[in-house]
Amino acid sequence: MKKGLWIWSSCMFWFIFLAASLCFADDLWQDIGKEMLNVRVVLIDPVNPKVIYAGTDKGIFKSEDMGNSWRNIFLAKGSSSGINLLLFDPKDNNAIYAITGSGLFFSPNNGSRWKLIFKGKNYFEADCLSAAILSNGIYLGTKQGLFISRDKGRSWHKELGKLGNTQIFNIAYSLKEPDCLYIASTDGVFKSKDSGKSWERVFIAHPSENGQEIEGGYEDQDEETRYSEIRYLAIDPNNPKYLYLATNRGIYESKDNGVSWKMFPECGLLNRDVYFLLFSGQSQLYCLSKSGIFTYQDSGWRELSFTLGVNKINFIILDKNAYLYACADKGLFKLKLEHTYTSRGSDILTEYSKDEPGIQEVQKAAIKYAEVDPEKIMRWRKQAAKRALLPHLTVGIDRDNNRTVANSIWGSSTSGGSYYIGPDDETKYNNKNWGISLTWELGDLIFSDDQTNIDVRSRLMVELRNDVLDEVNKIYFERIRVKMELDNLTIEDRKKRFEKELRVRELTASIDALTGGYFSRSVKLNGGAR
Repeated sequence: MKKGLWIWSSCMFWFIFLAASLCFADDLWQDIGKEMLNVRVVLIDPVNPKVIYAGTDKGIFKSEDMGNSWRNIFLAKGSSSGINLLLFDPKDNNAIYAITGSGLFFSPNNGSRWKLIFKGKNYFEADCLSAAILSNGIYLGTKQGLFISRDKGRSWHKELGKLGNTQIFNIAYSLKEPDCLYIASTDGVFKSKDSGKSWERVFIAHPSENGQEIEGGYEDQDEETRYSEIRYLAIDPNNPKYLYLATNRGIYESKDNGVSWKMFPECGLLNRDVYFLLFSGQSQLYCLSKSGIFTYQDSGWRELSFTLGVNKINFIILDKNAYLYACADKGLFKLKLEHTYTSRGSDILTEYSKDEPGIQEVQKAAIKYAEVDPEKIMRWRKQAAKRALLPHLTVGIDRDNNRTVANSIWGSSTSGGSYYIGPDDETKYNNKNWGISLTWELGDLIFSDDQTNIDVRSRLMVELRNDVLDEVNKIYFERIRVKMELDNLTIEDRKKRFEKELRVRELTASIDALTGGYFSRSVKLNGGAR
């Protein structure tokens, strides 16, 4: 447990390092949306990356000069007819599929002309969320089931069972195993080995079905996803056995085609609610969470969206020139990945923690102040072992001190004789008894009740120590992050500056409360300002 906390601290240190690097890099994210808002999805031509298609809540826009200019090629109609996904036909880059809130549209000529090929029988079936375009058919996921067409959209078949009446979040497959399909839905992850002819569930969606309790509930989630923890599924392009599932409880990983699952490391992720996953051609993993865009590298997550000034990111994609595109509420942005890390980060982080005690020093001070040092448990065990060598000593004293006294009296009778009237012989008793008893419990030399008591107390102490360290770690790195945010504000942001200054002092007071004032004393001794 303690080892895990030290690893967590290292991960948070690395996250702060990356954040510092990004803060001091100039103009990393480029706004190429040209005042487009609520961009939901983007599609990059794999042959000519200058050609970009952007889907918004208003329609589809096309750029042929890497985002310098845009023109509308599809107009969305209706209140819920925004663009949810754009896909190329795998055999023809001129053919585009638009998955929208009002059906599935197809264009055979780069968006010049569109045709509705699926509209559903009701509102929920018309709201298309995902699709997979394969040589053996079109697989379409809606808010109310999975539909399959084997004749390029001329006719459709709705799946039976759970897949026919569940919300389909995405459909995933590997080019190395095109007949093996995976579907992420509100009712779980389903797998087909025969191009959709039969399905089996390989992951249960609802915490209640898994025998888990929901921590904190789902009050902060929308109605559509509240009753399911699943968000998205991705497959490693170089190893189709490796599956990664985004959920509101973190990322799950399977290395055996979904037979077994385990939690993926989350160091540096900040928020476990992950709703999108992306792989590069070299199996580099990216994710979208409520905290932003992250990439997994060197056993930890690093944020790439630290300087991206948006409220919500909807979608990310890579092109062949190592540009990462982010679709957000405030437009479309791109980032050159080779510029995301700078060598200045380490020096910057050192500057922010200058004249202040390091995390290990603060941890030691907190452990000492809370009296939960591991050596305390060791002392208990040593004392218990020595106690077994000492005997049980019993000392007893018994004293009997009795005394009998009788006075002798001689008398006479009228006949002239005499007789004896006491006293009897005098007898005194003065008895003293004492004893000492030494006993050993030989069983205590091997195991005693004291050791059981120590086990209970040590377990409680370890839990308390871990809680203290966890709290110290969070507050310490949160303080550094707020200091960086404070220095990144402009002079005009007076209100925000005041709030950040107040937050720094609040976090400092929290650290002092956990360390008995050690943190502030060390800062003053070293001449630190805050």
